[in-house]
Amino acid sequence: MTASPESIRLASAAAAAADDKFAQDVIAFDVSEQLALADVFVLCSAPTDRQVSAIVDAVEDRLKPLVGRPARREGEREARWVLLDYADVVVHVMQSEDRAFYTLERLWKDCPTLNVPVGQATAQSEDR
Repeated sequence: MTASPESIRLASAAAAAADDKFAQDVIAFDVSEQLALADVFVLCSAPTDRQVSAIVDAVEDRLKPLVGRPARREGEREARWVLLDYADVVVHVMQSEDRAFYTLERLWKDCPTLNVPVGQATAQSEDR
């Protein structure tokens, strides 16, 4: 079983929103084979709590017209590791230091990565 097309579409929208706010190391894992509770995990990071909050706001704004509000939000007050749970898609926005410490990529290394749109914000800023 692989992630549903709808889950991939939502993960792509979340990744694009994070990228628009200059999130670092945006990656999406198809976790549908490993977990029954989600199809896709989107991971990204930022160097400061303010940028983490900006990325979270951008992801929520982008996904709200598509699926509404997340079923759960955790960690928003500290803005070190914010989890947005959209049922089939879970978005993790972490401060860079915490991401390096927890190394979630290592946990999900056996899961396939998804091709999500990233790099546009960086390319646009370099064109200016």
